[in-house]
Amino acid sequence: MTEGVVMDIAVKSIMLVLFISGPMLGFGLIAGLAIAIFQAVTSIQEMTLTFIPKILAVILALVLFGNWMLQLMLQYSSDLLMNLPNYVR
Repeated sequence: MTEGVVMDIAVKSIMLVLFISGPMLGFGLIAGLAIAIFQAVTSIQEMTLTFIPKILAVILALVLFGNWMLQLMLQYSSDLLMNLPNYVR
């Protein structure tokens, strides 16, 4: 296994993690920003108010993008396992 192969696997792994976590982080960010604006406008300073909308936003992202994320993980895993004999040499 050469250094180039190891770096290629590492880069693909990091990109996969970013693609998979992106929708959930984005939905959580948008929900948090909306709640923060709502709290600033209404002068409500309750810290626990942000948790439930963020959790619901992440669950919504999982429902909407779960199939796509699973397909990405399955494709990466199958490519890695199919090329395993080439990596061992």
